[in-house]
Amino acid sequence: MPDTDKVKGPASYFPSIEKKYGFPVTHWFDLLKQQKNLKHMEMVSWLKEEHQIGHGHASALVAYFRKQEGI
Repeated sequence: MPDTDKVKGPASYFPSIEKKYGFPVTHWFDLLKQQKNLKHMEMVSWLKEEHQIGHGHASALVAYFRKQEGI
């Protein structure tokens, strides 16, 4: 696969997130929608504490989600 076709940034974590936690990333985005009032690191902490998601995966989900939501 040429470098121009590689997924970069937070989305590059999505396949491993789905494999490790057994849910599509849309599941996590739906949960994060309910936490929109939290700041970035508060969302990361929430995913880590409530759903036992690792820090890197939680950060990737939150970064992508916040960018898509414009927050």
